Amino acid sequence: MKIDSFNENLDFNDHKIVTKVLLESSFSKEIRILLKQGQIMKEHKAPYPIIVHLLEGAINFGIQGKIHLLKSGDIITLGANIPHDLEALKDSIVRLTLSKQDKTERVERVITNS
Repeated sequence: MKIDSFNENLDFNDHKIVTKVLLESSFSKEIRILLKQGQIMKEHKAPYPIIVHLLEGAINFGIQGKIHLLKSGDIITLGANIPHDLEALKDSIVRLTLSKQDKTERVERVITNS
């Protein structure tokens, strides 16, 4: 068992998006993504289904060219290989749930290339 918090030790960075794997179970990885207002994650896709839960803030969540406004508390699921992008409208805390089979390094590459 491991206990961690999405809301503690927030270290927003003006120059880059910050990620941290908080929990890993037998079926998923729970990642915290901290986006400062104006930061973006360019269009990308995941090889497995994902869940995105906006814990705090507001983001434009683009899915195949259509923009969806997500606000604090909103949650969205996406199937595998669906193109999507994010733009922070406010400083935002995002909970990303990945399949255990997915690689956290892939998320880091998306951020590096954004």
